[in-house]
Amino acid sequence: MAVGTVGVESQERCHGGAGRVTAFVVLSCITAGMGGVIFGYDIGIAGGVSSMEPFLRKFFPEVHRRMEGDVRVSNYCKFDSQLLTAFTSSLYVAGLLTTFAASRVTAGRGRRPSMLLGGAAFLAGAAIGGASVDIYMVILGRVLLGVGLGFANQAVPLYLSEMAPSRWRGAFSNGFQLSVGVGALAANVINYGTEKIRGGWGWRVSLALAAVPAALLTLGAIFLPETPNSLIQQGKDPRDVEPLLRKIRGTEYVADELDGIVAANSVTAGDGSRGLWMLLSQRRYRPQLVMAVMIPFFQQVTGINAIAFYAPVLLRTIGMGESASLLSAVVTGVVGVGATFLSMVAVDRFGRRTLFLVGGAQMLATQVLIGGIMVAKLRDDGGVSKAWAAALILLIAVYVAGFGWSWGPLGWLVPSEIFPLEVRSAGQSVTVAVSFVFTVFVAQAFLAMLCHMKAGIFFFFAAWLAAMTAFVYLLLPETKGVPIEQVAAVWREHWFWSRVVGSDEARGGGKL
Repeated sequence: MAVGTVGVESQERCHGGAGRVTAFVVLSCITAGMGGVIFGYDIGIAGGVSSMEPFLRKFFPEVHRRMEGDVRVSNYCKFDSQLLTAFTSSLYVAGLLTTFAASRVTAGRGRRPSMLLGGAAFLAGAAIGGASVDIYMVILGRVLLGVGLGFANQAVPLYLSEMAPSRWRGAFSNGFQLSVGVGALAANVINYGTEKIRGGWGWRVSLALAAVPAALLTLGAIFLPETPNSLIQQGKDPRDVEPLLRKIRGTEYVADELDGIVAANSVTAGDGSRGLWMLLSQRRYRPQLVMAVMIPFFQQVTGINAIAFYAPVLLRTIGMGESASLLSAVVTGVVGVGATFLSMVAVDRFGRRTLFLVGGAQMLATQVLIGGIMVAKLRDDGGVSKAWAAALILLIAVYVAGFGWSWGPLGWLVPSEIFPLEVRSAGQSVTVAVSFVFTVFVAQAFLAMLCHMKAGIFFFFAAWLAAMTAFVYLLLPETKGVPIEQVAAVWREHWFWSRVVGSDEARGGGKL
């Protein structure tokens, strides 16, 4: 039995299928993608500045003392500081707490207002972070950045998936992860440069430069069009929305797509606040709810954020110098961006499931190899040879590439495209909230886990990679080329989920 395959109508007959990629859509999506750039920048910048000696000396003197050569502390434990991890994870705690308020704004007021609010919070956080004089200001800056992420991560993936023509939705939505990768790469390059600034204030530049993409997002959101889906959801007359949809699609033939949007919205017209309750209580949404929880959970336990947050720290753990560790992070950042670009090209040709499975197997193999080298070569004191350090950097790059064309972009793409309009904003809020919960867990726990589990932590992540690859193979249907308002049909044709939603669909919706 083929697992997770469905029949799909001819592209040209699907609403949105006749549309083309217009310059208007491309420019709108690039502007919205600044939210992803900031997300990636904030991930990359934290790990870089937390490996800089002037930053550690000023805000985390205990960690700095260990790095200076305290032989009583294991290599694996030199960065084990709850205050240091609080600096990293405070951003994601704030994002989590903001998510559900952002969901209401995104559903009730539209995608653009959420992006505007997110951009404003990003600007404030960058200003405070760059001007920090004590640890409280540093963490306050991170909290404000987290508020911005709560709004941006709620709105931007929805905006991209709704603006894109159905046949190119995968490529456009994967643009969010590409933006995240570009932001992380920019952070690594900037950290490498600012670390060399004499006077020890380079970290201020690194933190403050988050204001650049924040300003682009804020200004751009003022001029961005709202998505037709959101306008219909807000109660706008379809006749007023049709000219915008024609402009977005670059064709006069948008009646089918508009009818599909209106039909999807009619389920809960005028009562969008019920979206989360419907998602949680009705069996017809059970497959989407499971994916909204499990996909972001699995995305975090790939171990990628442990690498992304702490790559420079991890490389210093194996004995590399400050500058060399930051340069190596730049190299892996370039690999990640390149892999995500390849995913944009491949996702609508080979499908979501293929990339998930291939990338999962690639990451599993590299985590096992990284763990094996660390077990064999890294003791509690000293470092590893240059040859083994190079091998570890190569394996990290291969691992980052596997994530870059699979769980990275698809972890945002699939949840953003599987929900019917009436629960789409609520579904995205669940996805973002789960992502933040486990991002906080990984950020807060990784250094302590590294200290106590040592190289075993890489086998821990490898076990989860095996589990998530099996999950995709068995339970995730293919959504390649399916118009966003028709994706609900794939669950009724899936070997397993049809048993969950079939009887419920016949009754027109049921409870738990």
